Amino acid sequence: MKAIHVDSITKEFDGVTAVDDLSFAVERGELFGLLGPNGAGKSTLINMLVTLLPPSSGTASVNGHDIRSERGAVRSSIGIVFQEPALDEELTGAENLAFHSRLYGQNRAERAERIDEVLALVGLSAERDDPVGTYSGGMKRRLEIARGLLHEPAVLFLDEPTVGLDVRTRRDTWEYIQRLNEEAGVSIVLTTHYIEEADHLCDRVAIVDDGDIVAMDSPSALKASLGGDVVALEFVSDDDPTALFDQLEGQSWSREYTASDDGVRVTVDDVDARIADLVRLADDTGIRISSVDLREPTLENVFLELTDRSAAGSDRNGAAGDQTVMASGDQTGTALESGDDRSSAVSTEDQP
Repeated sequence: MKAIHVDSITKEFDGVTAVDDLSFAVERGELFGLLGPNGAGKSTLINMLVTLLPPSSGTASVNGHDIRSERGAVRSSIGIVFQEPALDEELTGAENLAFHSRLYGQNRAERAERIDEVLALVGLSAERDDPVGTYSGGMKRRLEIARGLLHEPAVLFLDEPTVGLDVRTRRDTWEYIQRLNEEAGVSIVLTTHYIEEADHLCDRVAIVDDGDIVAMDSPSALKASLGGDVVALEFVSDDDPTALFDQLEGQSWSREYTASDDGVRVTVDDVDARIADLVRLADDTGIRISSVDLREPTLENVFLELTDRSAAGSDRNGAAGDQTVMASGDQTGTALESGDDRSSAVSTEDQP
């Protein structure tokens, strides 16, 4: 039995399709990522899978339970960590967990045992009796993950689990997510718009754009599917790359070319033979190069190749001045930012 099986699921809001006829499956024990910009439909999909939103059509099963006809069974078998925190900061960490445990009907002995176990798993045993208001952002996120694991769910949903966290805390959170997947054997569905996060954590990634899955595979397979390598040319000054783009347009070995903050990036076939050609073309157009850097394809390259979009809304093939370096709030990983996902916003009061 699959951890999740999605069958032609669709969600519309006032005539706008947020999730468009999706079908896929998540294996048991898998760490599965939904990668895409805000507004792509990731949170809407999650909210349907956890029974907070009814599908407009299609259905899905979670841990063998239908999300339409067995909502209670679905909720009993899953854990959820939402984007927005939902902790009582006046209570201690242990008290927050105890309150949640009661909602799931755990008895006193079971409750005490599970609270000890999940606090140890996320490294908060020493802080169990401290008010949550004294916790750091990373500690609060770990406590929310612990809360989601209290009732030993078969599937854990993490909706943008590291948004707003600093560099060190984000890395620490990654470690906790990997550990609970490996040690607790929990199937995890992770939504994120941080490309590096999906690449680092996930066994498989589904790239979501405009409510549709445009690609789904392991991060390594997705990157390999591009073929070619990326050559980054850094310019001495703010030279205009337009003339170089005109030259690249006629080259059969040039797959893609985009402007960056300090130069251009070109995806090429047979990179060893083409670096010299790139430098020659730049020299012919009067562009002065300060450095040449060879980079393997990234999930960002995959996203751009498949969706033909960039964070700046520029043309992927490089009109002058285009920028394809995507926004990253704290420089720890590339983020795909493209508006709000307000249509799928869910109050934490609705949390199962």
